[in-house]
Amino acid sequence: MVRLGDDHVFPSPRSANKHGVVAYGGDLHPNRIIEAYKNGIFPWFESDDNLMWWSPDPRMILYPNKIKISKSLNSFIKKTPLKITFNKDFEEVIESCSNIKRLGQKGTWITKGLKDSFIKLHEKGLAISVEVWENSKIVGGLYGLDLGDIFCGESMFSRSTNSSKVALVYLAKELKKNNYRFIDCQIPTTHLKSMGGEEISRDEFLTLMT
Repeated sequence: MVRLGDDHVFPSPRSANKHGVVAYGGDLHPNRIIEAYKNGIFPWFESDDNLMWWSPDPRMILYPNKIKISKSLNSFIKKTPLKITFNKDFEEVIESCSNIKRLGQKGTWITKGLKDSFIKLHEKGLAISVEVWENSKIVGGLYGLDLGDIFCGESMFSRSTNSSKVALVYLAKELKKNNYRFIDCQIPTTHLKSMGGEEISRDEFLTLMT
């Protein structure tokens, strides 16, 4: 496992150890984060003092035109008066993602350093948020990094029934309209699989990235 230096160069993601860790150290400069994602690598850690960079095998992706919308979710979207926006309140979304309690997790990987970096990326137009509103309150959403024709999903949250799922549905719809190739979902989960996420090998993923 490689310790990163001051430059923004990463080792090959194929050099990851059996757990999927490619490197450690470095910093969270926005340019380093962009370089990581372009190489199929992403940051995932619990402390800004112990940065870890990952490229897991397998990987999960979701093609925008293959998203699965259950009958119950489709009915919910039609019947529930929710408002969907893009980039209306990025800071609220990333803050909510960092604070939401998740089953089996004691803390969050969305540290202050990572939040600050993604807010800078958002200001450059490179990090995108989706907000789901109920009346005047944001009840769900997601955010991620925009690589031009690939969306790298970072995190989502939900404070009401189906709100994170609704955010993903509208994201996929927008990405499909703009000819994005796929959503990088990073770590396979049953939730994302139920909505059309597909597990592929790291080699397949890196081939798709090129």
